[in-house]
Amino acid sequence: MQNKTWKRSLVALSIVGILAGCNSSNNESGKIVPADSTLKVGLLPDTQGGGWNVAMHPMEAVLAKHQAEGVNVVIPVGDLTDNGSTKEWAQWREVAEKYREAGMEFLPVMGNHETSWAYTVEWIDNMRHYIPEDAVHMPSAEWLNYYIIRDNVLMIGLAYYNLPIAFGWIQDVIAENEGQFDHVVIASHDGLVGAKYGQTREQIVQGTKDDNRLFDIHKEIRELFAEYDVIWVQGHEHMYQRSQIHARVYGSNDPGGRSSVDTLASTPSGGNYRMPSYTQIVSGNASYKGYEYRYGERELIQDVVQHKMATFKPEYDSNSFDANAAILTFNGQRVDYHAYVTPHTILKNEDGMKELEDPNWTLMDTFSRTLDRCESLIYPNSIPDDQRPVLNHIVQYKTNDCLGYDGSSARLVGGINNTFNRVDTTERTMGYTAGLSRAETMNDMMRLSYQFLFTQHSSWDPNLNGNNRVVKGQQGVDDTGAEKGDVVVPATTIDMKKHVTLSWQPKTADTRSDILIVSGMQNHGGVYQNAFGGEKDIRVSPGLPGSQPDGSTKLGHRDLPMAASQGWDAESNIGDLYGVQFTADASINAENVILGEYSKGEWNPLVTEHCIVDAPWDESYLTNTPAREASCADQPVVGYDSQYGNRWWMIADRDLEIALVKQ
Repeated sequence: MQNKTWKRSLVALSIVGILAGCNSSNNESGKIVPADSTLKVGLLPDTQGGGWNVAMHPMEAVLAKHQAEGVNVVIPVGDLTDNGSTKEWAQWREVAEKYREAGMEFLPVMGNHETSWAYTVEWIDNMRHYIPEDAVHMPSAEWLNYYIIRDNVLMIGLAYYNLPIAFGWIQDVIAENEGQFDHVVIASHDGLVGAKYGQTREQIVQGTKDDNRLFDIHKEIRELFAEYDVIWVQGHEHMYQRSQIHARVYGSNDPGGRSSVDTLASTPSGGNYRMPSYTQIVSGNASYKGYEYRYGERELIQDVVQHKMATFKPEYDSNSFDANAAILTFNGQRVDYHAYVTPHTILKNEDGMKELEDPNWTLMDTFSRTLDRCESLIYPNSIPDDQRPVLNHIVQYKTNDCLGYDGSSARLVGGINNTFNRVDTTERTMGYTAGLSRAETMNDMMRLSYQFLFTQHSSWDPNLNGNNRVVKGQQGVDDTGAEKGDVVVPATTIDMKKHVTLSWQPKTADTRSDILIVSGMQNHGGVYQNAFGGEKDIRVSPGLPGSQPDGSTKLGHRDLPMAASQGWDAESNIGDLYGVQFTADASINAENVILGEYSKGEWNPLVTEHCIVDAPWDESYLTNTPAREASCADQPVVGYDSQYGNRWWMIADRDLEIALVKQ
């Protein structure tokens, strides 16, 4: 496994070497086409209810939502119980059993609240009835770490803190099943990075001296997960977060450096590209407790795409908990993701269902993509002007060409990321004790923090969340005379990025060209949350002190478009205006086709023929709409570049699925 090259992940997954899944087939041209089989995987967050109880009402609401959406497999991501007692297991099974009997499979993974209480008895006695009979278990870790394959999806479950000891087994599982899957989902209660926890912080930066189980392989883990486009799902945090975790990082502390593998533009001679990163989903909450956002973005290896929490602390303007129901839908090479949220004020089972009797589910995060894609991180338009030329801090919706199967290509050609979400964090410390912890001194702890978690601010590598992400704290000695102390991670304000993807699917009987999927454009509504989930007004509320890379404070974002919802509903969010250009192969007769969109289960032209603007793309169209007939006012702005030939463009403010269709 260690000898595999990056060419496979960055190139071969695209045009010439997409992994052949067991449910894929070939069309006449030999291209892999999506299978008809659809697999829906639901995520069930922590259901611990406090004391000796399971949070039965949020659990019921989430599973009912999964059932309504047609979920086939549910992954409970740990902390199913609070104390692992017989009573709690009976409660959990009482809720889960009717959904299992209705046909849902369960893939439970063990959390820290299960490891604490006789897991070799209670866990196995209860969960062996839910873990599928055909699951393949890790030797010497049966019922803890196991995998199954459903359709073309490899799903691996890991117990809490088991990633370092199970990594070699994961490598073997992937190698032995090569060719039997297109997608990999790995589920564990905790994550390598996390939102407020994360094994990199806990086992490396704050790790025990000479405990190198994770230290020695953390890069290899990220590289393997990026290579296989892993979707990592977890619980533990009692909040929702989606982010990209990078396989390589910038900086002199990382041998090889991210720049040696990070492809920032397409290379048409080799095919399409995707970033060397994997997707991490912290699944949210289904319990009666919530946490504040600690430590914040680990900028060195993490880019936060979406974050939401609710701690039910009115003193911090957080007036409810969240219940979260996320669903991954796999169909051939494609994956569609939908994360729903609903508020509730239940503190204990005796309170009854309350708001969850008829939950108000909101789609708060979504993406659609295929294995053959191009992708970019589009940064928020809050970066100081003098920092924008540094590295790849792109705030415009612009990409290079992304290549289809049939000779088509597409690219984003303009727009500014003015509609983004913002979140505050709390101040935290990280401690050390010489002789016990990996860090022996204050400087050691500072070094480890900047080597594994945070970007150390410099003019050539700015930290967008503040120029002092880690500062020296208290220092002293313990009873033995050993030096002890801590470093401080100051509270800051984080502006989220957009993970924008251009994906391709082969043409169908209803299209005349391959299909382009543009995703990641409308998840943000301009919401600003404090560190406990209370909402602030991003237009007028400043960020926390020191939150800009120059040490100043992020200001209220007055450039938020008036159409921005400042809400969580991704279905109704209006994104920034952006331009997308679609160039067809020369073999397509432009007189017989028109740019169309797939919506509500069918393909239709985007505009009537007389409304098409006959002109090349011009970025000024985003602010000065080109002249058209009055009857075209309610139709999207679509143009045809007759000077180039076979090139269309359009202005959009949302995610799209477009192709050339019969005129």
